[in-house]
Amino acid sequence: MWYLYIALGLGAGIFSGFLGLGGGAVMIPALVYLVGFSQHQAQGTTLAMMIPPIGLLAAIKYYQAGNVKIKVAALMCIGFFVGGYLGAKFVHKIPDLALRRFFGAFLLVVSLKMILGK
Repeated sequence: MWYLYIALGLGAGIFSGFLGLGGGAVMIPALVYLVGFSQHQAQGTTLAMMIPPIGLLAAIKYYQAGNVKIKVAALMCIGFFVGGYLGAKFVHKIPDLALRRFFGAFLLVVSLKMILGK
């Protein structure tokens, strides 16, 4: 089973480097539907997975190409740090099915906006 997790990480890493996404859009659905994790387990595991790399190698490539605004990233990192704590503090009060549906609806709205928007 370990090879499946490495393959999932590799796939998410490729999506992350190519499209700037991976954790939420690839790993969470994969862990829920391919491995059978609960929504809470998938989200927690994905957050833990992103601690060491946080896309470091992909970010370096983007930086080398002049596509990283360091000051903006640092400020967002501060907000993400605090927001991640607050979100994790309150998410456990939401039932798994409701959380999965909210997550799916969020991805649907974002995808429709990107597909149909200007």
